[in-house]
Amino acid sequence: MTDPLPPKPPSRPGRVSLWRYAKLFRKDILSAQPARLYRAWMAEFRTPFFRSYMCNDPELVDLVLKGRPDGFPKSDRIREGLAPLLGNSVFVTNGEVWKRQRRIIDPAFEGGRLREVFPAMWDAANAAVARFEAHAKGQPVEIESHTSHAAADVIFRTLFSIPIEHEVASRVFAEFKDHQRTQPVLNLGAFLPLPKWFPRFHKRDTKRTAKVIRGLIQQLTRDRMQAIQAGTAPDDLATKIMTTPDPETGVCFDTDEMVDQVAIFFLAGHETSASALAWALYLLALYPDWQERVAKEAQEQIDPEKVYFSVMSKLRLSRDVFRETMRLYPPVPMMVRETTCPEQFRARKVPVGSQIVLSPWHLHRHERLWDQPDAFDPERFQTQNGKEGLRDAYIPFSAGQRVCPGSGFAMIEGPLILSMLVRAYRFEIVTDRPAMPVAHLTVRGKDGIWLKLTPRA
Repeated sequence: MTDPLPPKPPSRPGRVSLWRYAKLFRKDILSAQPARLYRAWMAEFRTPFFRSYMCNDPELVDLVLKGRPDGFPKSDRIREGLAPLLGNSVFVTNGEVWKRQRRIIDPAFEGGRLREVFPAMWDAANAAVARFEAHAKGQPVEIESHTSHAAADVIFRTLFSIPIEHEVASRVFAEFKDHQRTQPVLNLGAFLPLPKWFPRFHKRDTKRTAKVIRGLIQQLTRDRMQAIQAGTAPDDLATKIMTTPDPETGVCFDTDEMVDQVAIFFLAGHETSASALAWALYLLALYPDWQERVAKEAQEQIDPEKVYFSVMSKLRLSRDVFRETMRLYPPVPMMVRETTCPEQFRARKVPVGSQIVLSPWHLHRHERLWDQPDAFDPERFQTQNGKEGLRDAYIPFSAGQRVCPGSGFAMIEGPLILSMLVRAYRFEIVTDRPAMPVAHLTVRGKDGIWLKLTPRA
């Protein structure tokens, strides 16, 4: 009997009208795309308003992200729906503004700093294990809500030295869940080239929840600014970022700028980690042999009473499982850049202002780049094909100068929490509630991800 393949959304049939595509896109970005994209090196999509080119050719991906990244800034269409929450954060800016922001942010996520915040991650992982205990009764549990809780806890502990149970942290978490339900990325400005003066018609709930979240973050940021001035601030990520001057100008972030950055840290660091961790648990439930291997490794290597960063080098199986999870279910399935001058891609003319779509989802499952691209195989990275794929066709955190500054952070947080949870509990599939991935901003379960968990002896 062959192992089941991990769930994959169906592709849309052939050509569809622009109206039909918009309706499909609104329901799910992934199933709105045709099956040919899993084999194509490049595909062109034309609308009355703009041209879009999806690039799966590794050479083109490398050109856009590494070769000439300044020539392919982030598309403003990404900013449209997220602006009420993210303001002018590093996720949506370009040019000199973005470069200044990265000069200030990047030092906080260097290797030495990650070692310093590791105890906070460790505490969050232990707290997640404790919270799961109440649900380890062998009954179906929607796991995404719990991984979301765990990821949010990591963010608040490492950024502001407060647990998720803190009043402000818990309110941000609750409001953010409401903000997600409004589907902010699906905004009119994402589909039409609107002039700057034209209203964006953000949903009322989108604007309301964004305003509340930003107000709460502003409260945390102001309190921290006062603590820094008083010399009583803890040495966490927020303090590091707020006290790091731009090496070129000597100027630090002010409070409003910091609110923008904290908003994206929470959105990117919490939302993406929650997605990857939930899918990793689902895959280990779907492949129990792998789950037992990861559990055995965790039981042998982790002493829950001792905090030691060096354990991460010993959780190799967990790291490979998490890496393979992000190949199959990259939290951010597509990235959009824009051309600033005429280009020629694969002998095809690409006009100025075209949208360049880079799709980790399709690149990671490309039939001409990976052996058995739809299969779950954490050991593939030890093979020649897997090593080539890692080098040429694996971009869960983007790549080049715009690589996610928290990529190292995520590759510690994810395997650590995964190992801690599997060390304590056994996860099983709920057969009558199969998971199916859908994507809006990140890849989540269409009706949630349901698992049964029981304590390990």
